[in-house]
Amino acid sequence: MLWSMIAIALGFAGIAVLGVLAVRVFVEVRRLARQVGATSERIQRAAEDLERAAVPLASRMHGTGRD
Repeated sequence: MLWSMIAIALGFAGIAVLGVLAVRVFVEVRRLARQVGATSERIQRAAEDLERAAVPLASRMHGTGRD
């Protein structure tokens, strides 16, 4: 009887530890998703800035006769 109680207690403790770890993983995944979203927006803004900066250069190159 004692061994079965110990086994049940250890099983419950193991499931509790897995539950805590699952919550921690969930929190970290949400944080990573926010960072990926913010970084994606920054990359998009940088790409737009680069495109705006390249337009005058391309028009100058076209004006000199080089394609």
